[in-house]
Amino acid sequence: MFSHITGQHAIKERLVRSVREQRIPHAQLLHGPEGVGKLALAVAFAQYISCNHRTQTDACGVCPSCVKYNQLAHPDLHFVFPIIKPAGKTSMVCDDFIADFRKMYINNPYFSVNDWYEKIGEGAKQGMIYANESSEIIRKLSLKTYESQYKVMIIWLPELMNIDCANKLLKILEEPPEFTVFLLVTNNPDENLTTILSRTQHLKVPSLEEHEIVEGLKDKYPQSAITDIENAARIAGGSFLTAQKLLTETKESSVNFDRFVEIMRLAWLVGNKKDHQSLKTLKKWSETMASADVGRERQKKFLNYAQTMVRENFIYNIRQPALNYMTDYESGFSAKFSPYINERNVEDLVAELALAERHIEQNTNAKMVFFDLVLKIIMLLKR
Repeated sequence: MFSHITGQHAIKERLVRSVREQRIPHAQLLHGPEGVGKLALAVAFAQYISCNHRTQTDACGVCPSCVKYNQLAHPDLHFVFPIIKPAGKTSMVCDDFIADFRKMYINNPYFSVNDWYEKIGEGAKQGMIYANESSEIIRKLSLKTYESQYKVMIIWLPELMNIDCANKLLKILEEPPEFTVFLLVTNNPDENLTTILSRTQHLKVPSLEEHEIVEGLKDKYPQSAITDIENAARIAGGSFLTAQKLLTETKESSVNFDRFVEIMRLAWLVGNKKDHQSLKTLKKWSETMASADVGRERQKKFLNYAQTMVRENFIYNIRQPALNYMTDYESGFSAKFSPYINERNVEDLVAELALAERHIEQNTNAKMVFFDLVLKIIMLLKR
């Protein structure tokens, strides 16, 4: 329901108004930063469309349709999302994972694709929406509705769709069966096919305001100290997902911080103190990062985190705490490290980390990527 979603009042009003005015688009693309509630908005909109006793602002929450939507089990609601085929399996579709997806969403509708991969036990691999999913989508939408007036197809992260699958959906996306609604939810609209973008009405979901995150965290974590909640909201950069993870201090965020500290300290020692032992340690570090135990998704997440930390350390030099979005332990490290991030190297450091992230995304040999990155960081920290 819309009332369960943090902030996004303007988006909620726009979606509700389209139903009231009977101008429901047959295909919408909800796009915006990760963790701002796009998937939750899509589900709430689908629930509102199907509700038997909807109000002027929200679904009733108690009618037979809403009861089923609360469990994501309505027969006229369909989901498509990236999956990872287990070894030895040749043909699997999203319905094979729908029970896990429902549990994850019901537990917390704010989650990332990496969280999803961890849920299905494949956190070290990359997923996609496979080509055979298109046949399932077309088959489901060719059937008559069971209970609701509308059939709703929610496609989460269409940018991860196999290109053959995407191309097969173009016709039905442009001319769907009557009373069919497509809701595509994407973090990166530019990574979708232009032919898909041109067939959808775009709805930009903005970052959340800090006060909205504070109120959402207070509702979800009433036992947390208000100072911790306010600090998480300030650092989160408009993402409720990030704020949740900061507040609960996930193990992964601590691991990424430790990895960042290690690589920067060792690179500085090699470049400025000619410490050859540290170079050997860096080589081992790059081999560890490239291992299957870490996996490509965690590698990308670390590289993204490192880009953020480089930017934050550069800003730290301004000595304006309100401009920094770091935890206490990150700020403690930055107090000593930030002078080495300056106008002579900050852009190149971020660029090299971003390039490494793209190379990992493209399945380049990870050992080569990380050792090359290490050597470049050594040189850049000398500037």
